[in-house]
Amino acid sequence: MSSCSRTSTRSEATALAGFETPTGLTYNRGLIADPKAFARDANAESWLYLCGEAFASVEGGMSYADVQAAVGESANIVSDPPLELDLELARQHVAALDQLPRPTLVTCRTGPRSSALVYLYAGLQAGASPDAVLARAEADGAPFCGSDELKAWVAQRLDELGRG
Repeated sequence: MSSCSRTSTRSEATALAGFETPTGLTYNRGLIADPKAFARDANAESWLYLCGEAFASVEGGMSYADVQAAVGESANIVSDPPLELDLELARQHVAALDQLPRPTLVTCRTGPRSSALVYLYAGLQAGASPDAVLARAEADGAPFCGSDELKAWVAQRLDELGRG
């Protein structure tokens, strides 16, 4: 089982005390079969879609037009592989989430990148430490916890963006 924790010096209970499960933001945990139903079930007002148009042509994929038809407000910031999640992309994500009304869907192809972004954003809003955010994500079973690359991205961006 993969762990989101960066260190073992802080107990999970202590880390969890500083950061709660994100609210107002919903990420996917797999392909989305019916975008309108997904939005309706989450009572979503808006949607940040992280996939490019190429995803629409694969089996189980969807387009940004599907997203636009499902909610009143949306944004599309292409962030799917092989695109590297860097600081500039994180800034774009945060700026988009700052503008979109809640509740907001944040989705990628199957959930790891979208869940990483949700925890990053919520951690920034709460002023939480990377350890607290990663411990909460692990306790919640966030899909990005299975990726060392995404855990590092969340921790690094929390450090960088949290200073401003």
